[in-house]
Amino acid sequence: MGTYVNPGNTAFREAVNSKIYIDKTDLITYTNSVLNTKQKNICVSRPRRFGKSMAADMLVAYYSQGCDSIELFAGTKIEDAQSFRLHLNRHNVIRLDIQRFLEKEQDLDTFIDEIEKRVIHDLNKEFTVFRNFTADSRLKTLLEQIFVETGKGFIFIIDEWDCVFRMAKDRKEKQKEYLDFFRGLFKGAEYVDLAYMTGILPIKKYGEHSAINIFDEYSMISPKNLGEYFGFTEEEVREQCEQHGVDYTKVQKWYDGYRIGDFHIYNPKSVADVLMWKEFRSYWTGTETYEALKIYIDMNFDGLKEAVVMMLGNGRCRINTRKFQNDMTTFKTKDDVLTLLIHLGYLTYDKNTDEVFIPNLEITQEFMNVVDEPGWDGLVQSLNHSEELLQSTWDCDENAVAEKIATIHNETASMLKYNDENSLTCVILMAYYSAKAHYMNPIMELPSGKGFADVVYLPKRERRVPALVVELKWNKSAEGAIAQIKEKRYADWVNGYTGDILLVGINYDKETKEHQCRIDALNNFVISPSQNPL
Repeated sequence: MGTYVNPGNTAFREAVNSKIYIDKTDLITYTNSVLNTKQKNICVSRPRRFGKSMAADMLVAYYSQGCDSIELFAGTKIEDAQSFRLHLNRHNVIRLDIQRFLEKEQDLDTFIDEIEKRVIHDLNKEFTVFRNFTADSRLKTLLEQIFVETGKGFIFIIDEWDCVFRMAKDRKEKQKEYLDFFRGLFKGAEYVDLAYMTGILPIKKYGEHSAINIFDEYSMISPKNLGEYFGFTEEEVREQCEQHGVDYTKVQKWYDGYRIGDFHIYNPKSVADVLMWKEFRSYWTGTETYEALKIYIDMNFDGLKEAVVMMLGNGRCRINTRKFQNDMTTFKTKDDVLTLLIHLGYLTYDKNTDEVFIPNLEITQEFMNVVDEPGWDGLVQSLNHSEELLQSTWDCDENAVAEKIATIHNETASMLKYNDENSLTCVILMAYYSAKAHYMNPIMELPSGKGFADVVYLPKRERRVPALVVELKWNKSAEGAIAQIKEKRYADWVNGYTGDILLVGINYDKETKEHQCRIDALNNFVISPSQNPL
C-alpha cells in the first residue's frame, strides 16, 4: 500500500463512520460499466463541498488492491450489483490530490515534476520486479512498461484537478503545460482502465475546443446521468430530516434549489451541518469569503448588475453558457460571469429554459452581503422598502404604489440603465422582493389566454393573500395595462383557483419621469376546466 499507488481506504472509512452518511455507491455501478471502454475518461465538476472528494475516496476504497474494503461496502447499494465482487480491490490505482502539490504559489514551477517523482517512487516500491526505475524516468514510459510486462492497467483517481487554474489564473503557459502533461498521460494510453477526475471547473478550453477532448464532462450545466451522485437528493434529505428531527420544509427553504439535470440537489455540507447542529444559517458559504462572489458580480459588463437585481427579486435570467472558456480570467460578457457562478455554486441553471437563478436563502444571504456595498447604491434601501410596497398593493392604494416604485427607481437610477421595459421589470422584481415570504417564485411572461403576463405572483399554499398579475407599460398608460390584462385574459392561468386576484398595471412615462399605477380586483375568481387555456 502506497500514498499514491494502491492506497488504502482510511478516508472512505471515515466518511462511512460519520454521523451523516448517505450511500452513493450506485456511482460504482456506472464506473464499472465503462471500464476499458471509450467512455472510461470521466471529468466531474461540482462546487466546493458537493461530495466530489468523498466519491473519489469511495472509488479508491473500492478499486485499490492496496486494501480490503469488503466490510465497508456491506449493506450498500453496490453490494447487490453483479459487478461488485468482480472489481472489488482488484485494480492498480493511482490516486492524486493535485491541491496537495500546490500548497503555495512557488510550487507552480515544480509541481508537475513533483507529481512524477512521487508516483514513480511508489511504483518502485509496488513493482519491485522492475529495476530500471531511475530519477530520469518518465511516468508515462514506466506505466507503459508495467502494462506490457504485467498485462494490467491502472485506474486513475484525480481530485481537485483544476486547482492549477484557480492558483495560476494569469499564467497561461503554466496552465497549458499542465494540460499537456495530462494529454500525454492519458490520450491513447493502453494502460488506462479508467480515468476519473474531479474539480470545480470543467476542462479548460482553448478556442472552440477542449485541450483534453478525450474526457466526458459531467458538470453543473450538463450532469448527464451522474446528477444524483454529487449532492443530496430531495428524497435523501427528507429521510435524514425525519431521522434527526429537523423540519424538512425549513431545510428546503434554506438549502434546496440546485437544478442538476432532472434532480433537485442540496449542498451536502450545509445539510449535514444543519442536521447536526439544528441551527439554520449559512454553512457552505461560511467556508468562503464574500469577496470571492463580489469580485465577479462587480465586473463592468453590460447587463450584469440588472441580472443580479432581477435574481435577487426571485427572477431568472436567460444566458448562453456555451462560450465560457472554463477558467476564472477569460470573461467577455455577463454570460461568462454568470456561467462561472453556476460552477462555483452561487447560481443554478435550468437546462430546459437556459436560465439562471439564485437557488436558496443561504446563497441569497451571500448576495445580500455583497450588494450592501458602494457600487450597489440604493439597492439595500430599495429592498427594505419592499414590505411597505407589498402592503400598499394589497390595500389597492394606487398612489402609494406609484410613489414607492418611483422612490425605488430613484434610489437605483445610477445602478440600472432605466431606459426600457426590461429595466422596468428589473425594478418591479426588486420592489416586490419581500413577496418571497408569501408567494412562490415569480413567473415571468406566463402564457395565458391570448398572450403573456409580464410578472405573475402565485401565493404559497398556506398564505391567504391575493395573487398578483402585473402588466408593465413604457410611455403608455396604467389603464391600458389593466385593459390588456382583461382583454387577453392574462388571469386565466390556473384551473380551479378560488382566491382573490389583483390586476396591477404600471406605466412609466419617460418624458414626465412619472410612474402610474392602477389596481383592479377580481374576487373569488374561478376558472372552469373548459375555460382554462393551459
